[in-house]
Amino acid sequence: MTDERKQEFTLRITQANATGLTVILYEMLLTYIDEAKEACSAGRPDELKAAVRAARRCLEELMNSINPAYEIAGNLMSLYLYVNRELLQSQIRKDIERLLRAEAVIRPLCEAYRTISAQDDSAPLMQNTQTVVAGMTYGRDCLNESMEDQGASRGYFV
Repeated sequence: MTDERKQEFTLRITQANATGLTVILYEMLLTYIDEAKEACSAGRPDELKAAVRAARRCLEELMNSINPAYEIAGNLMSLYLYVNRELLQSQIRKDIERLLRAEAVIRPLCEAYRTISAQDDSAPLMQNTQTVVAGMTYGRDCLNESMEDQGASRGYFV
């Protein structure tokens, strides 16, 4: 994943509510699956391994976020375990078909959570974050960022 993409995800995480975080995890998982597909088709096993490992970490976070109190939790866990097996097998066998199957399960879940997230108007989970303002200023092709409140009230409140 490029540094720009990581920064984008990081900024979105600081501003997301619970369902928004789930959408971000799905999007990160799909990004890593795309990277794994590219590495697999190009015959780069080390990059495939790294991408699958990162995708499995995202999947692990999704598994840990399941609330077992809901009836759908068992179904979601079954889907996540299936995707985990497909990711592992794709790495071992260098099989892009297994990556496509994993993606076929995750993509509709991502879209469903994106729809749910659009209806969720709860506050962001991270309340004490630094404000970053970015925009095209002072030059045609120059991006300037300005950070407000350089740490006076950042961090955890005890």
